Amino acid sequence: MTDLLINGDPGPAAPPLPADEAALIRSARTRTRRRRLLTLLAQIGLVVLVLGGWQLGASSGSLDKFTYGSPDGVVQQLKTWFTDGTSLGSIWHNIGVTMQETVLGFLIGTVAGVVLGIALGRIRALADVMAPFIKAANSIPRIVLGSMFIIWFGLGPSGKVALAVVLVFFSVFFNAFQGTREVDRNLIANARILGASEWRVTSQVVLPSAMTWIVASLHAAFGFALIGAIVGEMLGAQAGLGQLIAQAQGNFNADGVYAGTLIIAVLALIAEFLVTRFEKKVLRWRPTQLSADSGL
Repeated sequence: MTDLLINGDPGPAAPPLPADEAALIRSARTRTRRRRLLTLLAQIGLVVLVLGGWQLGASSGSLDKFTYGSPDGVVQQLKTWFTDGTSLGSIWHNIGVTMQETVLGFLIGTVAGVVLGIALGRIRALADVMAPFIKAANSIPRIVLGSMFIIWFGLGPSGKVALAVVLVFFSVFFNAFQGTREVDRNLIANARILGASEWRVTSQVVLPSAMTWIVASLHAAFGFALIGAIVGEMLGAQAGLGQLIAQAQGNFNADGVYAGTLIIAVLALIAEFLVTRFEKKVLRWRPTQLSADSGL
């Protein structure tokens, strides 16, 4: 038997489930599929209602197309951008610039927030020293920081990355800090009794315990990174979706503003999907929660 298991034999098959239990499982799966279908239909219906009402209002003259645009105008603007390009080059180039700034800001801000959050959560003296500086930096309006970074780094991507880093850092830092403070002290004490060093306690006890807090912050953190990149580009840039929106605004092109916003929303949804997949993979041990069923 041992040789068979070592060589990859799965062993004896699990006994079949009782008929009533199998029926309950099938019923639960059916209800889940039905709920998901109804949710999808409701979402599609809401989109159709909003876009249909918007188009109807624009076509009938109830909404001024110059001010509010129209769905067909947005579609035409997107078609122009993706086929003929923009005044700042290919639309794919602009998307690439924005995503590069966003991803760099997200990664740097996340790493910095996790490291400093855990360090201050573990070392109380360091937290006491840094507390007023952290609070003061967090109180500075982000739009002011964006202007400062434009002066410091110019119109290149560095200023946008820096602004994205700041927005991501504070989102992740406070979660990592609080997650570290919430770790069960009995676990830490037991690890120390067993002879674990401070590094092993931090890496093998504190970090896994705080991981739920940290991963939860990533959903908002990527959105903040995207906001930082877009705001920085609107303040001044040579390319990017934010600069496209700023140009459309300057030309009173409402359809261009909505088209740029739609592209940003699609990118944010894709990123949210990837973060959710990462969360499910990292936190496989966590029990299923109601919020996970609702998609929030």
